Amino acid sequence: MDPSDLDVKLESLQAARPETGPVERNPFRFQPKPPPPAPPAPAPAPMPPVNTGPPPPPPGPPPPPPIPLKFIGIVEKQGFKVAALSDCRVTYYGSEGEVIDGRYRLVRIGIESLVIEYVDGRGRTTVRLEGCPPR
Repeated sequence: MDPSDLDVKLESLQAARPETGPVERNPFRFQPKPPPPAPPAPAPAPMPPVNTGPPPPPPGPPPPPPIPLKFIGIVEKQGFKVAALSDCRVTYYGSEGEVIDGRYRLVRIGIESLVIEYVDGRGRTTVRLEGCPPR
């Protein structure tokens, strides 16, 4: 850059400065900020579509509680199967179609599982062969 390109105005430093007017800003006095403007009112929610079909059916009865028996073994002799079930306190024995503990019916006995249901036919479930936990 060439020094003649620099234009320094030293005479402006000697010029009189303007008088200061009354100052309204005081950095040592705090004032609360003005509250923010209110948010715009939300638009009204659209109305749900009117269902002209039949009303939904009422909920059904709750499902029955799970069957607490464990399938712990099977004995088979000449094609006749007897399953051993336990609630970890008492052991029950039964074959297909028999009622266990007055509440459950053995529907089918397989090799590794059995199908059991409540006497009234509700709550049919498959129980896998397993044992009770040690005490």
